[in-house]
Amino acid sequence: MTAVPAPDAFAPAARLFLKVNGAVQGVGMRPFVHRLATECGLAGYVRNGADGVTIEVEGARVEEFVRRLTSEAPPLARIDTVQRAELPLAGGDEFVIRESLGGETTTRIVADAATCDACLAELFDPASRYFAYPFVNCTHCGPRYTITRRLPYDRRQTSMADFPMCPDCAAAYKDVRDRRFHAEPVACPACGPKLSHPIPEIAAAIRAGRIVALKGIGGFHLICDGRNAEAVAALRTRKAREFKPFAVMLANAASIAAVAEASPQEQALCSSVARPIVLMRAKPGVLAPAVSPGLRRVGVMLAYAPVHHLLFAALAGRDFAGHDPHAANDFVLVATSANPGGEPLVVDDADATRRLAGIADLIVTHDRAIVVRADDSVAQVIASAPSLLRRARGYVPEPIALAEDGPATLALGAHLKATVTLTRGREAFVSQHVGDLDTAETLKFYRETIQHLIDIVGVQPELVACDLHPDYRSSQMAEAFGLPVVRVQHHVAHVAAVAAEAGHEGPALGLALDGHGLGDDGGAWGGELLLVEGAAHRRLGHLAPLPLPGGDRAAREPWRMGAGALAALGRADLAATFFPDRPLVGPIAGRVASGADRLATTSLGRLFDAVAALLGVRAVQDYEGQAAMELEALVDEPVALADGFALADGVLSFAPLLAHFAVIRPDAHTGASLFHGTLVDGLAALARHGAATTGLGSVALGGGCLMNRVLAEGLSAALAKSDLTPLLARRLPANDGGLSFGQAVLARRAFSEI
Repeated sequence: MTAVPAPDAFAPAARLFLKVNGAVQGVGMRPFVHRLATECGLAGYVRNGADGVTIEVEGARVEEFVRRLTSEAPPLARIDTVQRAELPLAGGDEFVIRESLGGETTTRIVADAATCDACLAELFDPASRYFAYPFVNCTHCGPRYTITRRLPYDRRQTSMADFPMCPDCAAAYKDVRDRRFHAEPVACPACGPKLSHPIPEIAAAIRAGRIVALKGIGGFHLICDGRNAEAVAALRTRKAREFKPFAVMLANAASIAAVAEASPQEQALCSSVARPIVLMRAKPGVLAPAVSPGLRRVGVMLAYAPVHHLLFAALAGRDFAGHDPHAANDFVLVATSANPGGEPLVVDDADATRRLAGIADLIVTHDRAIVVRADDSVAQVIASAPSLLRRARGYVPEPIALAEDGPATLALGAHLKATVTLTRGREAFVSQHVGDLDTAETLKFYRETIQHLIDIVGVQPELVACDLHPDYRSSQMAEAFGLPVVRVQHHVAHVAAVAAEAGHEGPALGLALDGHGLGDDGGAWGGELLLVEGAAHRRLGHLAPLPLPGGDRAAREPWRMGAGALAALGRADLAATFFPDRPLVGPIAGRVASGADRLATTSLGRLFDAVAALLGVRAVQDYEGQAAMELEALVDEPVALADGFALADGVLSFAPLLAHFAVIRPDAHTGASLFHGTLVDGLAALARHGAATTGLGSVALGGGCLMNRVLAEGLSAALAKSDLTPLLARRLPANDGGLSFGQAVLARRAFSEI
């Protein structure tokens, strides 16, 4: 049989200059280019630069090379553009990798990636020099963002600079045939990082019911046996975290069925290279009751670092040699961020000893520095597609595309669930989850995050955006940069974030549904129908105000919202019967009824609290959103109450539903289903009012209440039935974790309109 020559085999020789932009560093792009050029018989070079990967190729098959460059790119690569120019022939007979260039950064690095199958095979192969090595990685997996100080992505710019390569690793690094060719974190037991304790000792401690602090990719985890009720209870006591749910870690996807009922989409999301925590329905009686008290769902993540896979093998009592890391494993670990209440994730070894000694029985460290702390990301499936609840490890720093260019803008986010965003051209880089800006440690982390984002993106901000609320720590920091400041209303930023992430251009109609935000009128907003046009906005409607007895205290004590709702209905007399164990309930309801307490809010989050209190679900909250989450967990099938809401002139009132609860006093399950069903119907009616007023056909759904899956899915379906297109947050959280992105979008528009 005669071989058929390649289509370009008889083409005349040509030389091309190519500049590849996108996530093209730290993903094996240079070795891939080298192998591809060699296969095509081309001469030239490839090099990393601050502005991407630069390539020159010469030979007869350059067009084949260009085609395959994008179609066969490495699995972690994200190619945005390939610029090309023709050059004069220069000759040569070899293709080389040249030294990287510095300069103004316009490329980016990829997120940390879960251990690939090839590295897992080596991890449990006694013939491999990576056998049982807790830091095995290659160009297709391992740490990236969390070990990188700045670009271009080279070993000297990472925390691996402290580990000179041994001869074997250096040979693999230089061998174009090796999977670790130019893999910057490459290391082995002879030259790489080391754990402070052997795996069998860690496993023995966990089996004995002890709590272990384990240093990982983006910080320390606190881990214990997820089936050991005493161990989980002890972790709650020591961490001072009475009710907030813990996540669990499993060995692999085959182990999920023993713990949870996962849909195919949830399994796929859990198994993705980002390895987020994924909320899925827990199987009753499997996990310790204290793992996720009061909730039906549990956060499940799969092992994503080599140390996790080794630990699960040891916990199952299996030899490392020949262990199958994909086989079902019955052991379940609670794995929660190692941070004493309200403080950021611990990443430093000395800091771990100081801050975790009173929590963990065993502290396991390693000597590879974590440059950037990053919590585990949290996600769920809404309307058959992934939706992030917390964005960090595995997703950051992947940028969000913007519709237009604009000034480099630093947006500072909110006070709770803070993130920051830095824009560069048509890219927005949203930081990892920072947390609530209530402590000195978190503020320090917040400042570190800003500086690292500037270093990694490679631009200096020209403009600062922040929330309208003057008491937010993030807002108070805005003036310190000495740059023009744009203050953005909280709920407008929510709508803009969802619309921009979805690629929606032009005027945006949105529902912003959350707990609190300072309104244009100085009031407490949180259930808003908004029209956003450019940098301007208009309030088209809102929830009917509810009394807010005690101001901010009402968010922590839902019984106050319940008492206020009863008083607003003219039934202050019922407050003491609903909340007999609250001595102040009578006077508080009386003050509301008399008009002496005039504080009020349009917040949907506070409406959730009022209903949870009236139904006896939750009178006092241990963590933000607890009442709403426990209320959601009671819903089997939402059912709307006939005439349960009233809509007039854009004001949506659920007083009829609240009155029903006050008189009928249904059980919690029935009430939760009635509330969610009626809420969906009422909000859909409000959205239709907005669409009729504006003529727009899409509705952006933003704010923390959209993390409620029953509400988000029900409202999306109701809008679709009304021939409206719902826009949901997907790649960024709907809550304040996505707020900085919306601020950046609006601030750039405002600046361009000056």
